[in-house]
Amino acid sequence: MKNKNFLSDFVSLFYPELCAACGNNLYKGEDVICTYCKVNFPYTNFHLQEDNPLIRLFWGRVEIDAASAFVYFRKNSKVQHLLHQLKYKGRTEVGTKMGLLYGNQLIESKTFSDSDLIIPVPLHPKKELKRGFKQSDFFANGLSESMNKPAYCKILVRTKNTETQTKKSRYGRFQNVDRLFEVINLELIKEKNILLVDDVLTTGSTLESCAAALLEAGAKKINVATIACGQ
Repeated sequence: MKNKNFLSDFVSLFYPELCAACGNNLYKGEDVICTYCKVNFPYTNFHLQEDNPLIRLFWGRVEIDAASAFVYFRKNSKVQHLLHQLKYKGRTEVGTKMGLLYGNQLIESKTFSDSDLIIPVPLHPKKELKRGFKQSDFFANGLSESMNKPAYCKILVRTKNTETQTKKSRYGRFQNVDRLFEVINLELIKEKNILLVDDVLTTGSTLESCAAALLEAGAKKINVATIACGQ
């Protein structure tokens, strides 16, 4: 064991593990995200507020019982860098770590702890093939571990590819994602409370379309949780 620790320490001198948020070296005992960043993240605490800005996004659009995000997203921030590492640099452990951390908070909320299962928003197979992974799956798996709830990553599927959402208006985004998802295992979600998860919530159009498909397929209740949201 001592030799193994010595080898690990020796390798870290030349190839140090870096915090996915700030890029600084991780100290012994730290994993993926340094302690300083975890303490100073811009947490939303929306899971403690029934009437918060995120749930209002869905009013009159689709029946969502609760909506929350772990942290606020700001341009040129550590959160943006963190999500960039996950989405474009292939650091899938970032999604898992954020799920583990957020799950420890959500399990303390009666509304979110009542979820029966966790379902991530899917990518189209072409985008998944290009990227090599689905970032929301890793977030869902982290939540699953810390909340002790099953995560199912293949129940909800995207039926067609869409253009990027980043430069579209709110109405344009809604048109772009309407009726794009379907459920392939109805019995598994029937009369279940579902925690629907994604990496970032902006207008909520993609989550709205996913929630509508799940409710139409027989889900009892939908809650939404994301890694980040705009401020």
